[in-house]
Order: sequence, then C-alpha cells, then structure tokens
Amino acid sequence: MALNYIFVGFFLIGFVVALVRLIGYFFRDFFANWGMHFDKADLNVFAAIVQSTFDMAATSISIIITLIGVMTLWLGIMRVGEAGGAIKVLSSLVAPFFRKLFPELPKDHPAMGSMMMNFSANMLGLDNAATPLGLKAMSDLQETNGVKDTASNAQIMFLVLNTSGLTIIPVSVMAMRMAGGASNPTDVFIPILLATFFSTLAGLISVAIFQKINLLNRTVMLYLGFLTAAIVGFIWWMSSLTQGQVSTVGLVGGNFVLYGIIVAFIWLAFQKKVNIYEKFVEGAKEGFEVAVKIIPYLVAMLVAIGVFRASGAMEILIDGMRYLVGGIGLRTEWVEGLPTALMKPLSGSGARGMMVESWGAISNGKAPYIDSFIGRLTSVFQGSTETTFYTIAVYYGAVNISKTRYTVAAGLIADAVGIIAAIFIAYLFFG
Repeated sequence: MALNYIFVGFFLIGFVVALVRLIGYFFRDFFANWGMHFDKADLNVFAAIVQSTFDMAATSISIIITLIGVMTLWLGIMRVGEAGGAIKVLSSLVAPFFRKLFPELPKDHPAMGSMMMNFSANMLGLDNAATPLGLKAMSDLQETNGVKDTASNAQIMFLVLNTSGLTIIPVSVMAMRMAGGASNPTDVFIPILLATFFSTLAGLISVAIFQKINLLNRTVMLYLGFLTAAIVGFIWWMSSLTQGQVSTVGLVGGNFVLYGIIVAFIWLAFQKKVNIYEKFVEGAKEGFEVAVKIIPYLVAMLVAIGVFRASGAMEILIDGMRYLVGGIGLRTEWVEGLPTALMKPLSGSGARGMMVESWGAISNGKAPYIDSFIGRLTSVFQGSTETTFYTIAVYYGAVNISKTRYTVAAGLIADAVGIIAAIFIAYLFFG
C-alpha cells in the first residue's frame, strides 16, 4: 500500500508543480513583481515530463537487460554453492545472530546463506553482485511467508538491512573520484564507512522496535560488538596505508575476495562430485525468470521518479530546505549536496549524475570542485545511502509482494540517519 501512495504522490505532485510553472509562464510579468521568475523552460515543462516517462521506461529496460545477464550468472553460482555445501557453511557462521533477528526462519534455512552472501557483496561495494544475491535471498524468504502478497517480518528485516547498506570498501565511489581527478580519491573512505554503520544500526533498531526484537540479547550484543571492533580495527589499519595502498585494497581486494568465493563454491561442489555445469544452468534459468518478472515493477517506479524530477518538484524541495536551514541560523553549505542525498533513495544513476554534476565539468583531467566540501560531501552521500524505493520495488516485485507494511518507513529512517550522519561526519573530516 505504501508504494501505491508513493507512486500516486509522485505523479500528482509532479502535475501540480508543472501546472503552477506553466501558469507562471503565461503570467510571468505579474509574478515578477513578487520576485518569482518563469522562463521558456516552464512553457515546456509538460513536454519534459512526457519525454521523461519515455526516457525512464527505456532506461528501465536497459537496466533489466543488464540485470538479466548478472542474474543468470550469480544465481547459477549460488545454485552451485548450495549443491556443494558452501551456503550451508556460511549459514552456520551467522546462524546464532540471524536466529535472533529472523526468529521466523527454520534452523539452517537456505535464506541464511543467501542473505550472508548479499550482505558480504554490499560490504565490499560490489553492487552488481549484491542485487542477484539479494533477489535469491528474498525468494528463499518467500518460501516461509504464510501470506504471499504481504511482506513477512523476516523479509522486512532483510530488505531494510540491505538498503541501509553497511559498506566497508566503497569501490565505485573511489573509482569515480579517481576518474574525476581527485587529489586523494580515498579520503571519503572512512566517512562512508562510518555513515553506513550508523545507517545500518538505525535500520536494525527501527525494525527491531516494530517487531519487538530484543537487541540487548547476549548473542546479538556479541555479534554487534565484534562487528564494531572489526570496523574500528579496519579503519585503524587503512589509516596507516598510503593513498595508493588504500586504492589497491578497494579496487582489487573486494573483487579478489568475490572471485575467491566463486572458486571456493566450484571447488567444494567438484569435491562432492556435483554436476557443476548442470547446477549452474538450473540456477541461471531461475535468474532469467526472476529478472523478467521484475520489469513491470521497475518501469512503474522509475517512471514515477522521472516525473517528479522533470516537473521541478525536486528543485523546489531543495530550495525549501535551504530556506528553512538558513532561517534557523544553521550552516547551509551542505544543502547544496542534498540533491544527491535525496535522489539516492529514488535512483542510483540519478544520484550518481547529481554527484558528478556537483564536481563541475572535467577540464585538464580534473573536475574543479571535486575536492571541495560539497564535492566530498556528495561522494559520501553517494556511498552511504541506498536506492531504497528501487530496491523495494525490485525485491518485492520479484516475489509478487504488494503489501509492504512498514518497510518504507523503516528504510527511510535508515536513509535519514545515514544522511544526517554523513553531514556531521563530512564537517568533522572536511569542514
């Protein structure tokens, strides 16, 4: 139901904003007396909205085409891992912790391993691998869902933890900053890690409150304590490395670990005399079917987001925030980075474009503002928040769930905490 309201809201708000802009153009002289200026772009606003619907529909199909290939690959690998017993081993490592967070799941359920694989890919900043692994986990969780059109507690917990996205190595952001000519592409590494840690913690707490899960349980505290200690230790180690060494860890380490997992899956299956090729094909077929099933959900959400952007509603929202923040006497520099932060829950590519836009046009191999406070802040925003609405639409769409319950609320709480944390941390490191 929440997605229904969001979908309708994007279209209605977009229409109202566009209508005001159109009327403002025809009466621009009158409105100019009030300090409101409308130009040729306002006359073309509805044309821009209609064009956006076509563009976003086409974009959706482009995404799906890419996703089909990735899905067939990774669900094939997952099927090999299941047959070889690797998924069971991963499940056993996190089983005590997951049993507290997912009390509905039977002991040693395959979803345990699928979720662990998804979380691991997210931590390593490997988005292309995380999505198909997450869809596999959602499918596994659907097996235990008693009401098939309604999100279960386990599915909500998994999706919120997924969208809150603890990231240990933000590979893509560091690579883009390197391409943009940043003097130190890895200087956002620790801020992103810290921001995602707070975001994940907020997501976990918010869902636990909804589901009445006791997070003060000894097992939960031990796992969270170990994770916190590991993150602190990792930060300390990374801070001792040179810029080149940090880049190597980010760009090489994550992919090395991922490929190592693939080889381990294949080797364990080979040891058990599994027909690896056959199992891979079985999983690949499943991946293809899931990817095709997602198309309507993805088109619907991306088109709605496109309408909201093309109408100018996003720009109005940012201007309003700037006015409010300035009105209460707070620093307003960070508001310039809000388009990236607010766009990220809606569209990953849109947020990426806004981040790059905040850096300025590249000249002589470097974006002029990439090392500015805003340039660094938008990089942290891009790495510390997730495409919440996209993920909800795709993951729930894959298993035909239409009633999301409090998923959106909990996901947005995590996003909000991540954004607030990113702002404070950016001021601490770069302000």
